[in-house]
Amino acid sequence: MVDTAIRTNPATDARGVPISYPEPGAIAGLERAHECTLAFRGDAIAVIDGVLAEHPDFIMGHLFRAAWLTQAMETRIYDTMVDSVRAAQNLIHTANERERGHLKAVQAWIAGDFFGAVQAWEAVLSAYPLDLLALQLVHLTDVLLGDVVGQRDCVARVFNLWDESLPGYEFVLGFYSFGLEENNDYARAEELGRRALALRPDNPYAVHAVGHVMEMQGRHAGGIRFMNDYMASWATSNFANHLWWHLSLFHLDLGDYPRVLDIYDNHLRSKDPNGEKYEELDAAALLWRLKLLEVDVGSRWRELSRKWEPSAQDTLYAFNDVHAMMAFVADGRDDAAWALLSANERYVESASDANVAMSREMGIPFCLALQDFAKGRYGECVDRLLPVRYRTYRLGGSFAQRDVIGWTLLEAALRAGRHDLALGLANERVELKPTSIQNWRAVARAWRGKGDQARAERAEARGRALLPV
Repeated sequence: MVDTAIRTNPATDARGVPISYPEPGAIAGLERAHECTLAFRGDAIAVIDGVLAEHPDFIMGHLFRAAWLTQAMETRIYDTMVDSVRAAQNLIHTANERERGHLKAVQAWIAGDFFGAVQAWEAVLSAYPLDLLALQLVHLTDVLLGDVVGQRDCVARVFNLWDESLPGYEFVLGFYSFGLEENNDYARAEELGRRALALRPDNPYAVHAVGHVMEMQGRHAGGIRFMNDYMASWATSNFANHLWWHLSLFHLDLGDYPRVLDIYDNHLRSKDPNGEKYEELDAAALLWRLKLLEVDVGSRWRELSRKWEPSAQDTLYAFNDVHAMMAFVADGRDDAAWALLSANERYVESASDANVAMSREMGIPFCLALQDFAKGRYGECVDRLLPVRYRTYRLGGSFAQRDVIGWTLLEAALRAGRHDLALGLANERVELKPTSIQNWRAVARAWRGKGDQARAERAEARGRALLPV
C-alpha cells in the first residue's frame, strides 16, 4: 500500500500536474498509455494494464483506464470500466484533489450522468489547466454529446497557458482546431490544425480537423489531395477508419462512386464481427448516403446489418442506434428494426440517464423517419424530420456526420413531390456549400419537379462546372 505521506510531497506528470503515486516507472507508463490515445497509436488499455500489473496501487492508472473506456460508448466495456472505478475507489485515501475530481467524473459516467461527468472533468481542468487528460476527455465527450460550443471553449479557457515547451501541445492545437471548425471559424481552425501538423505530422486528430474544414467548405479536390498527402501516417493509426470515411465523402460529392465503394470495401468493411462500433458507424453512414443517391451497393447492407444486430437493443447512445437503424431498414430487417424501436421506447419511459433526452428528441424520431424512408413513405419521413431539423445537435457527433439527417429530409421531400419545400432545402445547402455538385443536382431536381426546365438546366450546368477536369 502506498504511504499516505506522499500526498504532502507529490510527484508530477510531464506537464507538472500532481500525481499522488510517486513511482517514476508508473508515471512514465501512464504517459505512454496516454500518448496512445492522443496519437491514436497502439493499445492504451494494454499499456496501462501492464503498468497496473506492476503498480496495483496506482490510482491514476485505474482512473485513466476507466476514463478512456468512457469514450467507447459500448455496453461490452461497461463491466471493465466499473472494475476500474471500483479499484480507484478502494484507493481513494491515497488520492490528491485532482484524482478525486477524476474519480467523481467516472463515477458520474457509470451512473449515466454524462453531463455530470463533463462538469467534474471541467472542475479538474479549472484547477489544473495543464491536465491534458481532463482537457481531452471534456473535448471528446462534448463531441459525443453534441455540445458544439463546449468542445471549443474547454480549450479556449486554458489555451493561453500552453505553448510548445509543454509536452502534448500539438494535441491541444488539434483539439482547438476541431472545436473552432465546429463553430464555423474555418480560417483559424485550419491555421491551428496545420500548426499541429507542422509540429507532428503523425497527428491523426489534426488531420481530422483540417479535413472537416475542407468538407464544410466544399473543397473536395483539395481535401482529397490533403488526405492523400498525410495518408502514410494516418492510414496506419487507430483513427484510420474514420479518416477513410472523410476521404470517401470528398469522392462522393464529386460523384466518383466506384472510388467510394472501393474505399468502403477495402477500408470501412470491418472483418471483425465483434469490432468497435466506430467502424460500423462510418460504414452505415456511408452506405446510407449512397442509398440517398440510389447507388447500388449489392449485398453490403446485409453484411452490415448482421454486425449491428447484437447491439440493437443496447439503448446506450442514440447516435449508435440511428446508424444501426440505417442498416436494418436498408436490409429490410423489420424484425431487428422493431426490436431496436421497442427497446428504445421502453427505455425512454423508464430510464433517467443523459442519453434519454438524446433518444427522445432525435434518436427515435430519426429512427422512425429512416423506417419511413426505406418503406417509401417519403411524406411521413418529411413530417417527422422537419420539426426537429434544428435540434440535430442533440444526437451528438459532428456537423459533417449529422448532415445525413438534412440530406435524408431533402431527398424525402424530392421523392414525396414536395418540390417547393425541396427547393428551399436545396437552396439552403447551396448557400452553405456552393461548391457541392450534389447540392446543385438537388436544386435542379426541385426545379424540374416544379416544371421549370430552364432553371433546372442552369442548376445542372452549375454542378457540371464543378467537376474536375
